[in-house]
Amino acid sequence: MVANSVREEKHEEVKTKEKSRRKRKTKLRTRKFPIWLRIIVVLLLFAGCLVLGLMVGYGVIGDGTPTEVLEKSTWQHIVDIINKEK
Repeated sequence: MVANSVREEKHEEVKTKEKSRRKRKTKLRTRKFPIWLRIIVVLLLFAGCLVLGLMVGYGVIGDGTPTEVLEKSTWQHIVDIINKEK
């Protein structure tokens, strides 16, 4: 008898824990920094790092003017060098 009452008490404890877990799962979480805004910020940071890296590579390592990397003529010249016929 004592063993049955102990089992019943443990069973009741498990049930109450499950109910409290269910209540916590249904609670909605409002984010201060929404996911869509995080994605936009990450993409902007990626683009900024890309431009900064190009400017450092072209200006410092390549001995050119860093702002020239943003001009279309520079990229056209690079594409022409890559695609030139042998």
